[in-house]
Amino acid sequence: MNPLTRSLGAVLLAALVAVPTAAFAETRIAVVEFERLFKEAPQALALQRSLTEEFAPREREIRSKQEELVNIEQRLEQSDDFMSDEERRRLQQQFRDGQRDLQRSQNEFVEDLNLRRNERLGELQRLFITEIEAYGEAQNFDLVLVEGFIHASDSLDITQQVLQVLQRRHQGG
Repeated sequence: MNPLTRSLGAVLLAALVAVPTAAFAETRIAVVEFERLFKEAPQALALQRSLTEEFAPREREIRSKQEELVNIEQRLEQSDDFMSDEERRRLQQQFRDGQRDLQRSQNEFVEDLNLRRNERLGELQRLFITEIEAYGEAQNFDLVLVEGFIHASDSLDITQQVLQVLQRRHQGG
């Protein structure tokens, strides 16, 4: 290879390397820890409280059914000597029916709770995305990553700033 070709190749290579580096130096990138928003944002905490309040009556009802079954079971265990066979069969049937009813109630409770939680988490996720987009645009970020990154330096992490925006928005209504 002659010296002119070598020099031309070196200049071309330097130009190719310099262009992306210069473009990248002007690119503003940020990351947000989505999981942290779900743990710390006041909207997420309010969601958890509202779900607890919404499902508390049904949870108390299930506990009451459990206690009734424990009482029936204790009566069956303690009453061998003085309970008639007919009364014992009736109590055993009541116990079996109660167990089936309790199992059904528990399954419905878990299904309903999961369905409601997923609905509300979807709403919350859409809110977070909207706020992240708005913050990213307002701060002139070219790229905001939410998932799919392994590590980001603290200087790129805007999670705390997004949390502050969410807190202000939550306090304002």
